[in-house]
Amino acid sequence: MLQPIAYTVTPSYDELAELMKQPADDADWLERVDRAVDAIAGLTTVDGATIITDRYEVLAFAAKLGRRKGADHVSRIVMTEPIEGNVAIAADPSQVGGTRHVSAAQFVSDQPDALALVASQDGRFTVFAWSPSTGHVYAHRVDALLM
Repeated sequence: MLQPIAYTVTPSYDELAELMKQPADDADWLERVDRAVDAIAGLTTVDGATIITDRYEVLAFAAKLGRRKGADHVSRIVMTEPIEGNVAIAADPSQVGGTRHVSAAQFVSDQPDALALVASQDGRFTVFAWSPSTGHVYAHRVDALLM
């Protein structure tokens, strides 16, 4: 992430994290989860990335992503879609989408333990993940599953 980060969340916003530790046994719990998700979704409307841990804690929003110092530029990713008969294809990150997609691909390449989720204004939803077995960033287009 490029410094300075405009909006860090200190302490982290952990309402969803705390709810995920509780049993999902009543309508009140689900309603509280919906409110927490809505709060996080509101942060994603601000230009830039929303940074969330694997424990659902929000650390920052409106973050700008850049290439890690000394890291190679991502020139190829593997794109997949959850459609019967689809074949994964190698592509330039810019063929998957715009700046958000290219930044997400670079971020995952630089941080292989991370996932990047990109929702585009055109309705595309892509999950970026590193594959240690192939050594490539995969762009999983999942918008078909959301319809």
